[in-house]
Amino acid sequence: MSCSAPVTPLGFIKLEIPTPVPEPPAGAGWFHEIKYDGYRTLIVIDQGRIRAFSRPGRDWTGPYSRVVEAATKLPCKAALIDGEVVVQDEQGISDFEALRSAIHKAPHRLVFFAFDLLHLDGHDLRKTPLIERRAALRALIEPAPRSPIQFSDHVDCDGAKFFKAAAELGLEGIVSKRVQSLYRGGPSRSWLKCKNMVESEFVLLGTDRDANGIPWALLASDREGALEFAGPAILNPPQRERGKWGELMAALAVAKPPLRGLRQGSAQWLRPELRVRVKHLKAKGVLRHATVKQLITD
Repeated sequence: MSCSAPVTPLGFIKLEIPTPVPEPPAGAGWFHEIKYDGYRTLIVIDQGRIRAFSRPGRDWTGPYSRVVEAATKLPCKAALIDGEVVVQDEQGISDFEALRSAIHKAPHRLVFFAFDLLHLDGHDLRKTPLIERRAALRALIEPAPRSPIQFSDHVDCDGAKFFKAAAELGLEGIVSKRVQSLYRGGPSRSWLKCKNMVESEFVLLGTDRDANGIPWALLASDREGALEFAGPAILNPPQRERGKWGELMAALAVAKPPLRGLRQGSAQWLRPELRVRVKHLKAKGVLRHATVKQLITD
């Protein structure tokens, strides 16, 4: 690739979004990457000016200053680099709760894992096959263990086995991508994400509705008899069971939160006697991507 300045200034572009699937694709023509538990980010390098954008296009250059500074050292004049900003724990696993805190309190912990290159020195690479874009990206990022910018590697193997290994390590999941795919912004069937979802039992503390009127269950973990707030989960019981749910919750209604530290708000609080089974992302901290699956009655 030759080095020449872009004709027009570079800026935010719509990012390619993987489609959720229950299991990884089988067969040839795919490779697989770790799915990082962080914030999707586009790094824009344009003639000495570097910016960082979130997935919706918000400018996060300031909070990501460490990553932006590292991008000044990349051997290019212009580039669009797609990736994920994360914070890793002691085992090297991305930790979303730690990331939310580190952005403002410990920005030195932020690391950008780059997984696609959409533009390089005047060349729009979006119509170049993914495997070639990633080869150019690998050449751009010099391996350095302590650098805030890292190349996100991939494996060319059986997707189901790789997902099983990722789940056993406690990772969020994997993303499978068609090796020869072109880059297209928006939802994509060429990128498929398979999340490490598990089911666990929680205590129902109360219910509430968000700004859109969606009902949520407020849940607690039972740690050897001591309840600890776990977070919210979408509450949408089958129509045939809603009457039963309503009767049980009405009988257990209380005026104040059953745990200390919870705000009264608009929630309907309950005596902590009902248990529910919840499907959720296997991750540290507050529940994420959680849905109540059933009421436990035995």
